Amino acid sequence: MKAVRKSGALLGGAVALALTAGAQAQQEEVTYNTHVADILNENCVVCHREGGIGPMQFENYDQVRPWAPLIQMKVANREMPPYAYDQHIGIQDLEGDWRLAQEEIDTIVDWVNQGAPLGPADVIPQAPEFPDPDEWNFAAQFGQPDMIIPSSPYDIPANGNDLWSKEFVDPGLTEDRCIKAVQVKPRGDARAVVHHANSDVYVYDDMGELQQWGQLTEYAMGKWGELMPEGVCRNFPAGSLVRWDIHMFPGGVGATAEGGMIRDNVVEIGLWFHDEDYAESEEIYQQDLRLYTLREGYENGNLIVPPHGYTMTQGFHSFDHPVRIDSFQPHGHLRMNAAALEIFDPKTGRTTPVSQISNWSATWHHSHIYDPEVAPLLAAGEVLVIKQWYDNTANNPNNPDPDQWVYGGSRTGDEMSHAWIAVTHLDEEGYEKLVAEREEAEQRSLAGSD
Repeated sequence: MKAVRKSGALLGGAVALALTAGAQAQQEEVTYNTHVADILNENCVVCHREGGIGPMQFENYDQVRPWAPLIQMKVANREMPPYAYDQHIGIQDLEGDWRLAQEEIDTIVDWVNQGAPLGPADVIPQAPEFPDPDEWNFAAQFGQPDMIIPSSPYDIPANGNDLWSKEFVDPGLTEDRCIKAVQVKPRGDARAVVHHANSDVYVYDDMGELQQWGQLTEYAMGKWGELMPEGVCRNFPAGSLVRWDIHMFPGGVGATAEGGMIRDNVVEIGLWFHDEDYAESEEIYQQDLRLYTLREGYENGNLIVPPHGYTMTQGFHSFDHPVRIDSFQPHGHLRMNAAALEIFDPKTGRTTPVSQISNWSATWHHSHIYDPEVAPLLAAGEVLVIKQWYDNTANNPNNPDPDQWVYGGSRTGDEMSHAWIAVTHLDEEGYEKLVAEREEAEQRSLAGSD
């Protein structure tokens, strides 16, 4: 799966339409060796290989050919690679976007329609490069983390009830630092059993009492990491403590499950910092990450999904100052299957879609990081509208038991209704500057298209 930024393209209709259009439009022969192998090696083999988490191997033509029709269906439906984000709604310019380009999808569809040929024997596809699964995702971009904060080791049995580990860790930070990037990484096989790993920041007040200061970061199964845009500071204060809240599910969840006991389970936070004088600039704004609830009191059972039924929740949040929304990560468990983010302007009565995920899965949590040039800007008083949907029927492939009443709670079999959102807090001058820069860029684009 690629960790690159790409603009998405429209799917162009249902799978059947894609298959028909591909068969009619393609004139040259599409083969594995000349076209398809590079796409699979770059996007799929990282999981579909010996020892990978994919259920079959795609390392060569003999392995791929029997699965060609299934591969065609999965990529045409955008079920694979596993980055659920709707193509035709809202912002499409994202950081860390695994989705295939439409051209790549069309190539695979055409190849299968032509009988999935091998192609010329003298053309040797470039062998894939496998990243070390224990390497940090941002190491190639920023080097090794400036700070690593590990949790205490914990043995996870092969089966049983949900487990939680909560502890304070002193990272030994002696001065305030602005975070450039952050990743939470369970070590080795622990990634199969760590449902989430949240980290709060605590500081001592004037009375010497520990008080929660804010959120460091959040991890849920499958999450890539977080990047902070230039010009913002997500502050990590000196002398603070980190409070781990790690939720583990014995045996694992979904396709990544190991199904066995995992000893010495450790979760690590990797932090990359800006230079020490970075925050001294007058144009640096503060960013924070917060949990935004969609239904007050859901943790006390207010969220209910009936047996063989459906539920939808929505939450509304506004600010008394202008903000930019930098990322959106909806959160739920096994019955949640869709989410959306919108902006409502009370002055005009208009609602603008930002993001929609119509095929959400708890086994792949993604923080959808918006390109800073298109990240949503909200004037003071505009409203974030967050929606999530739940399917407790047998039609939901992730549902372990549609006969159960499902209530809000922390267990894997319960449900949750919130989203993690990174927000840059602006002043009026900063907001007007960003609006003017975007209007100018739009005018240049229009002028260039004449």
